[in-house]
Amino acid sequence: MSGFSTLDIVAVAVFALAWLLYGWIIENSRWRTRTLTHAMNQQRRAWIDQLAERELRMIDTGIMTGLQNGTAFFASTSLLAVGGAFAAINASDRVVEIARDLPLGLSVSRAAWETKAVGLILIYAYAFFKFGWSYRLFNYASILIGAIPNRQRMGTPEMEAAVKRTAAMVVIAGSQFNQGLRAFFMSVGYLGWFVGPVPFLISSAVVLTVLARRQFFSPSRAAVAVPNP
Repeated sequence: MSGFSTLDIVAVAVFALAWLLYGWIIENSRWRTRTLTHAMNQQRRAWIDQLAERELRMIDTGIMTGLQNGTAFFASTSLLAVGGAFAAINASDRVVEIARDLPLGLSVSRAAWETKAVGLILIYAYAFFKFGWSYRLFNYASILIGAIPNRQRMGTPEMEAAVKRTAAMVVIAGSQFNQGLRAFFMSVGYLGWFVGPVPFLISSAVVLTVLARRQFFSPSRAAVAVPNP
């Protein structure tokens, strides 16, 4: 990789591995049951259980509309971010000139800057696909909600199967949304690479620390973990 030092390559590798490891811990490790994500997945299932017992489900359609609107917002934002990253590539010559004039001792080449911008585009493109698929899954979940039988069929195999598949679809849609949002957060750490490999490592560590705290030790995690009376 012309224009990149060994430390740059190490920083990129650490960034990618840390992202993958964090995702594995949150979604697949034995510690996943202690996370905010797991607690909210339990609440998603509880929501569908309560939905099945309601005669009128307007409140549930309102919840689904809010979830879809939020997902659509982030999908649109990720496309705007991709466009911004392309603009950064087009302005590479000007950026290199500014970086060289700054009294920070930065050594920036056009090729290195454009490569970093391409990496940012890939992160936001990944986020877009996650948000786009999440939006589609929430749409499917809305259909499954409409297919849940009336409360008079509570306790029947048909009702139990409908509740299980709807809850599963809502959880999967939420998981895809979380992965897209995680990409947004990680892109903040990635921005440190535009300054240098050491700031890249530091910013990535800060972002991961914040994300881990929110999952395991935040007030929101404690609030959701309160057992039902």
